[in-house]
Amino acid sequence: MSLDKVLAIAGKPGLYKMVAQTRTGFVAESLIDKRKLSVGIHHNVSILSEIAIYTLTEEVPLRDVFTKIKEKENANATSISHKDSKDKLEEYFFEVLPDYDEDRVYASDIKKVVQWYNLLHKHDMLDFDVEESTKDEEE
Repeated sequence: MSLDKVLAIAGKPGLYKMVAQTRTGFVAESLIDKRKLSVGIHHNVSILSEIAIYTLTEEVPLRDVFTKIKEKENANATSISHKDSKDKLEEYFFEVLPDYDEDRVYASDIKKVVQWYNLLHKHDMLDFDVEESTKDEEE
């Protein structure tokens, strides 16, 4: 599944999948408990495909970060939990993305990336290579 349809909603735990559009917004389904939620313009919504991580030279799209984690973990869930200590999370993230900007990427951001990766892994939604090759063939 494309990250274009996966959302993070401020104040709501986990990730959501966009299910349908409505006149005033859209309907999203929680990846945690499958509950549906009506999302309007008053919600602060982030689409995962538009999120990037700061490095010392550029901004790396979240898709690329997830791919690097997937390679490091041999397509398994992460070896650490999002609830681990700040130092442990930063050490892990440094192994995944050695040049990430430590001044602009906080421990809370790393927690979210690890938690989101594990949630997408659980739902088998980490096959971005398949999507890219399909898009290339269509063009």
